[in-house]
Amino acid sequence: MDVSVERLGRAERAVRLWSQGVEELSRLDPDLRRACEEAGPPPLEVREGGFSALLRAIVAQQVSNAAARSIWARVTERVDPLVPEKFLLLGEEGIRSLGFSRQKIRYSMGLAEEIVAGRLDLAALEEMDDEAALAELVRLKGIGRWSAEIYLLFALGRPDVWPADDLALAVAVQRLRKLESRPTLKEMRGIGDDWRPWRSVAAIILWHYYKLTP
Repeated sequence: MDVSVERLGRAERAVRLWSQGVEELSRLDPDLRRACEEAGPPPLEVREGGFSALLRAIVAQQVSNAAARSIWARVTERVDPLVPEKFLLLGEEGIRSLGFSRQKIRYSMGLAEEIVAGRLDLAALEEMDDEAALAELVRLKGIGRWSAEIYLLFALGRPDVWPADDLALAVAVQRLRKLESRPTLKEMRGIGDDWRPWRSVAAIILWHYYKLTP
């Protein structure tokens, strides 16, 4: 089977699964049901994965959204198709000219080299359980747990990933539950436990609620 077709099938299955998760969470949790009512149905879409998704996560670190978009536009203009072999052909100076810092040059080249050398098999991540896949990603320089969790959630369509240290999620929980203060990381982990095995879906609902409500 063509890999792109197979991946499309997996993405469609993930979206259907997430839809089930929205229904179940809305039935079981009054706060999440209210979030869906006030903000409308959350967008359910599995994003493109692979090298480009992880590279974009590196680009976005510690810069504004506008700066990240500008750098990413230069990357996609210069490297087409955006595959690790072609990215490495730019060399350090070429990557620096795109707006990468010294640290991000090291991270991005390291990522590309891991894939080219076969030490990182992104396709194999799809067969791993969540913790094993996270461990495989966070061993890479420049890919922290949050970036790895976002990859599992949006690129692999995993239903039970909870990026507990995401600021927008914490703000959304505080707003939705009318808490006096923003939940701590420990509190966020405990709150997320209430939504197993649909923590990814709860996160999607909360991000949507965060964006569309004051």
